[in-house]
Amino acid sequence: MSTQHIDHVRAVFNPDSSITLLPVTDNFFQELDQTFPDFGNHILVSQFSFDEAWPTWEIHPQGDELVMLIRGDTDLVLSNDDGSETVMRVSHAGEYVVIPKATWHTARPHAPTVMLFLTPGEGTVNALAPGGDPIQGDSG
Repeated sequence: MSTQHIDHVRAVFNPDSSITLLPVTDNFFQELDQTFPDFGNHILVSQFSFDEAWPTWEIHPQGDELVMLIRGDTDLVLSNDDGSETVMRVSHAGEYVVIPKATWHTARPHAPTVMLFLTPGEGTVNALAPGGDPIQGDSG
């Protein structure tokens, strides 16, 4: 056993509740797809830093995603079925939002932001707009 840092090693909860550790590389999401081809019943634990609006929207059709603020201030934007948006501002460390299963979402920060994500990765899609054509080669 040893300590890990989420910026360098990500954790994946497996269906049997064991954990697989994966080093973060430039090709992390492609390697994730190769290691877990369908990612069924797995949960990716990751952390991302950003200071600009996400250029894409994403959706996780197989389960809810938990997104927790470590530091910063951001709006998590959810697309509703009628095309409207729900904006949820998270600005206090430890606050989190549960993104419902099959909900398109993106982020628009007000300050440099670091968030922790617990993501059911199976079937994840990224697109330039909610419901848009998937961006190829990007599943995380």
